[in-house]
This record gives sequence, structure tokens and C-alpha cells, in this order.
Amino acid sequence: MWMWLLVPVGYLIGSVSAAIIICRCLRLPDPRDQGSGNPGATNVLRYGGKKAAGLTLFADLLKGAIPVVMGIALGASDEIVAAAGAAAFLGHVFPVFYGFKGGKGVSTGCGAFFGFDFFFGLSVFGSWVVLAKINRISSLSSVITACLSPLYAYLILESPAYVVGSVFISVGVLMTHRSNIQRLLAGEESQIGS
Repeated sequence: MWMWLLVPVGYLIGSVSAAIIICRCLRLPDPRDQGSGNPGATNVLRYGGKKAAGLTLFADLLKGAIPVVMGIALGASDEIVAAAGAAAFLGHVFPVFYGFKGGKGVSTGCGAFFGFDFFFGLSVFGSWVVLAKINRISSLSSVITACLSPLYAYLILESPAYVVGSVFISVGVLMTHRSNIQRLLAGEESQIGS
């Protein structure tokens, strides 16, 4: 029963904002006060450059992967592992340390996907990279990838619990991108690096 503690642990890990901490360490402005106001790698890239954005992306991926890998290493059930990954995603979106106002959850969710299955995570991450190279719009790439992820999960993951966890995260990403979807439909969404 104590293994279920991995779920709140995952949430707390997800609640740590990599963007805010990295920007503070690099003496950059708070990402919540710049650009889109989103504490994520894309917004950090807009004003902080590739180094800060790369560090933020890597740290956010780790936030999603760490609770999942911990659960697997401790021999937790697939249900607990999947819930820990989903909790890390929720922590990033609704962080307890920052007034429950966080980021979109794309990188943290993808980190959980890498934890579920490396090839699954690579497929999702690779899809986002290819789409971003083509359309140069981060949110559009995230929305399309979130729509593709459940299909990837069904085809690649052997654990039903991991599939459910992946679908939960993918739907969550679509929910956090509601305003982006409205701007996309209006042709007002900005490109990466703009």
C-alpha cells in the first residue's frame, strides 16, 4: 500500500518549475513575466536563448521520467507507475509551489512516456520535433502529437495501465492548449523563436 506514496511524490516532483529555477540561476527574467507567461522551454527560448531553453526542456523531461523510473525500480504495479507519471504531469500544470499556475505539461508528459517505454517516448518526442521543423509552431506540433500519442500507446505499450496513463496525459495536453487552439484557428499563433 505504501507504494501509492509514489503518486504524491510524482506530483511534488512535477510541481518544481525548471523554467523558473533555471532562469533564476542564469539571471534571466521570470518566464511568467515574459512572452506567453508560460514557464516552459518554448517561452524561455523566446527571450532566454537555446541554452536556457535546452536546460528547461531536459529538466522537464526528467520531472516526468523520474517518478515512473522510481516506481519501476521499486517494483510498483503498472497502475501505480502510470498514476505517478500522470501525477508529475498534473504537478507541472498545477504546481503546489507556484499557486497552482504552471505550464502546458508537454515536456513533463513526454518524460513520463519515456519512462513507460523508451521507444514510445522517442516516437512521441520525434513526432513533435519533425512537426516543429515543418510548421515552426510549437503549440500546433504539441496538439497534433497529443492526438497521435494514444495511437502510439495502443500500438507500442503492452501495459493497459500505461496506455490509460498516456491517454490521460495526452488529453491533458489538449486541455492546456485550449487558448492556443483558438489562436491557431484565428491564424494568430506565433512561431518558434519569434
